[in-house]
Amino acid sequence: MSGELTLGRWIRDRACTTPDRVAIDYGGERTTYQELDQHSERLAAGFLAAGLCRGDRVATLTGSSPGHAAVFFACAKAGLLLLPLSWRLSSAELAYQLDDAEPALLLAEEEHDALADAALAAAAVAPRRERLGAVPPPGDALGADVGDDDPLLLVYTSGTTGRPKGALLTHRNCFWTNLSFDLGAGIAGDDVVLQVLPQFHVGGWNVQPLLAWWKGATVVLERSFDPARCLALIAEKRVTTMMGVPATYLFMSQQPAFDRADLSSLRRAVVGGAPMPEALLAAWQERGVAVVQGYGLTEAAPNVLCLPAEDASRKRGYAGKPYPHVEVALRDPDSGRLLDGPAEGELVVRGPNVFGGYWRNPEATAAAFADGWLLTGDVGERDGEGYYRICGRLKDMLISGGENVYPAEVESVLHEHPAVADAAVVAVPDERWGETGVAFVVLAAGTAVSGEELLAHCRERLARSKVPRAVRFVPALPRSGTSKVLKDELRARLAEEASA
Repeated sequence: MSGELTLGRWIRDRACTTPDRVAIDYGGERTTYQELDQHSERLAAGFLAAGLCRGDRVATLTGSSPGHAAVFFACAKAGLLLLPLSWRLSSAELAYQLDDAEPALLLAEEEHDALADAALAAAAVAPRRERLGAVPPPGDALGADVGDDDPLLLVYTSGTTGRPKGALLTHRNCFWTNLSFDLGAGIAGDDVVLQVLPQFHVGGWNVQPLLAWWKGATVVLERSFDPARCLALIAEKRVTTMMGVPATYLFMSQQPAFDRADLSSLRRAVVGGAPMPEALLAAWQERGVAVVQGYGLTEAAPNVLCLPAEDASRKRGYAGKPYPHVEVALRDPDSGRLLDGPAEGELVVRGPNVFGGYWRNPEATAAAFADGWLLTGDVGERDGEGYYRICGRLKDMLISGGENVYPAEVESVLHEHPAVADAAVVAVPDERWGETGVAFVVLAAGTAVSGEELLAHCRERLARSKVPRAVRFVPALPRSGTSKVLKDELRARLAEEASA
């Protein structure tokens, strides 16, 4: 029997309660809850009939689509793990994830066939490959054994050592993070949700879409983000709520039609992934849109902090307070002591939403926890009212367009070039993407290479968000007595350049 918290129940129950209600509006093509349930049921039965077993991984390489949503619920019903691969990655990056996860099946859309072929050619594993969207024969998975603590999502995050890690999220994690999100920034059955985040992101599932399907709302699902189209869709579909990263709202606000766009239906805009600039927050508030800000991370499935719309102006710059059922504290990074009252320290999290660990990586899992708390690597500040503000990062990471980018991964790629003797990447502010990287490079003796050649080298091996904005050639990198690169000095150099 399935566990009480398993997500396959959501779509089965909803299809029973409101079968004819529209679950997904995809380019005007409408999928009802009954159709989504039946499609996912057939897929689940097909997976099991093909020999997939509880705990097997189903990898997908696809844009956001109703078919992908059906695959998600099929995995939930059959006790399988969904591994949503990012089509923004290079074939080498995808090959690493395939080899690490060892999926039994790879489902790819025709649009991404070439990328899938290249990734499989570079990988050691050889999963069965099928076309995503093929209609399976009738069948059901009602007898499948699925437990609350069975893994459901395997989402890879960039690694501080240059290797991505697979965060395992269970049915229980997804249940609780959606329940807490509902209590903090809820969705009702009559809501119309505009979904623009890609489905290879944890936010593409656990920040609004899954909750919407649990509650019986309609999701206007976009394959990709187009700011002008999104503004038009809000008026056309009478969108009531949406979620995006700051760049989402920035690009929409920069559209010539923004000031006259009909946003009267939009009751709430949720923002995460990075702090919302005050000027951008004001621009949306002036259009009468309530903005709910938050903070999260993949390992927490991802919802951690929420700043309600009524506090958005009074607490500008803050990420808010913990969602219900989520515990947050500040920890002294040196002593490990939890700090009381107004304080600054490393933000730590615990609760039923927090993952149990990384896929086949006990060392990284052990390093991610201390005394039962998940170590976020982010420095937080708590004021006297209990509101948290994210000050910076202990981990060497930058956020570009809502994507986490670890400089170690970029530096590793730069070091692969024969002309590079040493390299360091630091974050700099960027008007469009929030942050981007600048690479400082030391050339090997007797070699010569241009900055553009190194950037081209990176583009061949990294997702676009990870490619540095520029390259600076230096004779040597500043280092401490323990040989640690002094990145603050590199940032200071860039700041001097900017002010000159």
